[in-house]
Amino acid sequence: MKLKSLCAAVLTLGALVTVPVATAQAATLPACQHFYTGTIPDRPVSGGHGPGSLVGAVNVSNRLPAPGGVTGRLGTDGKVTFTFSRVPGAKAYRAFRNGQALQWISDWGQPTLQVTDASPCQNANYQLYAMTAEDNSPGSLGQISTAYRVSASGALAPYALAKGTTLNYRVTAYNDVAQTALGYQAGPGFCAVDARNLPWGTRVSVPGYGHCYAADIGSWIKDDIVDVWLPGSQANDWGVQRLTLTVE
Repeated sequence: MKLKSLCAAVLTLGALVTVPVATAQAATLPACQHFYTGTIPDRPVSGGHGPGSLVGAVNVSNRLPAPGGVTGRLGTDGKVTFTFSRVPGAKAYRAFRNGQALQWISDWGQPTLQVTDASPCQNANYQLYAMTAEDNSPGSLGQISTAYRVSASGALAPYALAKGTTLNYRVTAYNDVAQTALGYQAGPGFCAVDARNLPWGTRVSVPGYGHCYAADIGSWIKDDIVDVWLPGSQANDWGVQRLTLTVE
């Protein structure tokens, strides 16, 4: 995947779902850093135009449901540990932190499936999906779960941007024909985000583009940048646009 372009506190994200103030224990965690540590060039707004016809919403309803029953917390050992319920038909699961692979869990019929993050950071977004096979092929991957964050009590709690939240972002475009970082096949309606701020599975409407389903990341996708997928030269024609996005 080509190079694409700190934490949510530096962005004007609109009305976020309320997450309680962290405990002193959680507050000692380091800030979540962007995964790419190299130099990211400036992305000045240049203008551009959309594809003409608006892109429809990505449909993932035919995939395995996301794991539920998520429960866990930040322990006194400084690790975040959580368990989740098995998904009928699943052979394995993957866990992510801010869009980065955290753990692979094979389903051997064990009563409890567990994930441990030995290096947590503040307000990290933990997400999961189930798989019908252990080959990580795009068709085997289930629906991504909601994000979970460490709450004021130290326990994990669901987190999402509220519907109707508006985001003032720079919007770029890419045309890679490959799997997204989440694992789905890239195509119309998918977009790359800074998953520290927009958890995977977030849906937003993009003026001049249509619907965007967050399922990818990129080295240059940092802070207030979203990269929407367009075919061929349409990605170049899009340019860099400053737009107001709306969470759906």
